[in-house]
Amino acid sequence: MAGTAATVFRNVRPYGAERPVDLIAVDGVLVERLPDGAEPTVVEGRGRIALPTLVDAHIHPDKTAWGEPWYSRRAAGSLPEYVEGDVDLHRHQRTPLAERAHRLLAHAVASGTRAVRAHVDVAPAYGLAGVTGLAEARERLAGSLDVQLVAFPQHGVRRTPGAGELLAEAAASGLIDAVGGIDPAGFDGGPGGEGPAQLDLVFDLAGRHGLRLDIHLHDQGGRGLDPLRDIVARTRAAGLAGRVVVSHAFCVPELSGDRLAELADRLAELADRLAEAGVGLTTVAPSAHQVLPFRELQARGVRVGLGSDGVRDSWSPYGNADMLHRAHLLGWTTDARTDRELADCFALAADGGADLLDLPRVTLRPGSPADFMLVAGECLPQVVVDLPARELVVRAGRVVAKDGRHLG
Repeated sequence: MAGTAATVFRNVRPYGAERPVDLIAVDGVLVERLPDGAEPTVVEGRGRIALPTLVDAHIHPDKTAWGEPWYSRRAAGSLPEYVEGDVDLHRHQRTPLAERAHRLLAHAVASGTRAVRAHVDVAPAYGLAGVTGLAEARERLAGSLDVQLVAFPQHGVRRTPGAGELLAEAAASGLIDAVGGIDPAGFDGGPGGEGPAQLDLVFDLAGRHGLRLDIHLHDQGGRGLDPLRDIVARTRAAGLAGRVVVSHAFCVPELSGDRLAELADRLAELADRLAEAGVGLTTVAPSAHQVLPFRELQARGVRVGLGSDGVRDSWSPYGNADMLHRAHLLGWTTDARTDRELADCFALAADGGADLLDLPRVTLRPGSPADFMLVAGECLPQVVVDLPARELVVRAGRVVAKDGRHLG
């Protein structure tokens, strides 16, 4: 059939099923059978497991030193000190930001990622270099990776003169998908703790330019919960259901660490408010006491995604932009032991991220996007634990990476 792109991936095992099948991709979508007259390309699967490609719901590719000469990080114990470290690393970088970001994100594709939400610092120390650099990397990866770009005021808009104006410039540029924010009551609360001032700005920019919102919230206790409730109220008032995300939300795990009935009730009440307002959350599985209680939240209708966060930046020498590895770390930090618990960790990296970024889920059934990876293994839980190589990565029915190398 002229003009039809068809590929048959022969002898693969969706989700590790016992019996292999053929996955048929036509024009980027899985179908039950080939159209009449189609002349497909055939890819031999050799009994490998087919799994959905993953979604990185929170990554900072502008800051990465991945692939660069080793950078010796200095100790930091507060958010202002980490921000100073960002500027110091930025000054030490020799490879252009766009090239570093492209290198990292191409590696993410080869590791089985189909989409990312990329937070990019906007501050007087950098101007809009991160926005333009990531936009360039996004263009180079078109067809292999979907990139949602967030203009993120890491240095704060209250505490850093000029940052608010740059954020407004980014919002009007047409290059970004979302406006970010950071700790409106703590780090960026202003000299008198005027937390709402930051939220006034970012909600106004999102409304005027038709953008999404994604706000970092590291603060714990009331300093975190009060802004979270404010964000929920503002989202409902502005009619932005489904377009607002709070990243990290370290105040939420505090409500689940102790199984006292009072805390469980408070978590349930908060989750219901988040779900009703359409406010999503992301976690990066940093530690056992900071990871979001994603199962409880999802059970009450809250969208939750999983992300890489920083990758070998000034904050940490760790990270690799491999979302299968991140699902493994999520299992480690939450003490996942059963097959169901390990599968839940994978699902958060696949379906959770897709829901958060408003992407269709990959089900590996007819009608699903033809976005999947092939790995050698026994079953899905074993894959999450053993992290086998991604032998093939398929996007819209086209092989975009092979044996850990992006082909774009």
